[in-house]
Amino acid sequence: MILGVKRSGIGAMDGMAMAESTSTPPLTSIVEAFEELGKFLQSQQQQQQQRLSLDTFCQASSLVSILFSCLGLAFKFAEMEYVSKVDDLVEASKTYDTLDSLIDFDVANDTVKTPGSHSRNLRRVRQGLDLIRALFEQFLSTDDFSLREAASTAYAQVCAPYHSWTIRTAVAAGMYALPSRDQLLVNLEETHQSAEKKMKRYIRASRPVIEYIDKLYLSRSITLDW
Repeated sequence: MILGVKRSGIGAMDGMAMAESTSTPPLTSIVEAFEELGKFLQSQQQQQQQRLSLDTFCQASSLVSILFSCLGLAFKFAEMEYVSKVDDLVEASKTYDTLDSLIDFDVANDTVKTPGSHSRNLRRVRQGLDLIRALFEQFLSTDDFSLREAASTAYAQVCAPYHSWTIRTAVAAGMYALPSRDQLLVNLEETHQSAEKKMKRYIRASRPVIEYIDKLYLSRSITLDW
């Protein structure tokens, strides 16, 4: 059984526009979307049959784009890469129903790690989701006015191992342009209290989704060191 949602062809930029045009704070929409994905995966696990709709995954992932834009120039590269990869998966969802079928096609054609392949782009979107998770964890672990240490630690944990020296250097320089802690909350339309609750919810909700994607690769003897 696949989580059924009517195809809308929504892209990452469309997701940002939707989040910006609604009265619902963007973090609320993101958290609710990933909690739904987590619940679905849990129900499927109980039935020993986990198959996640690519279209549904794209709709949830597209909402995350606005979080990168809220972080300013420091994460501009991450935002651009994330948006382009989500948009590629949105296009792929017209051909592939599930994440499984998308990866299986690349496995059959030996193109899983080929630049531009859907499987590679899925891997990059997964890293984007994990980067936000790590950032939220760091955000909640300190009361520092500056986000530089929290963002630097999150980037080092999740993305730096896969980026070139040039990109790592550019990101490090951009960390000085991060919004303050309070400004980020303004951008997210949250208070300290509401943001803390929702960030914790995203951390919990995103983990099973991230783990599910990792298992798709590992179950096909594809390592995660790329």
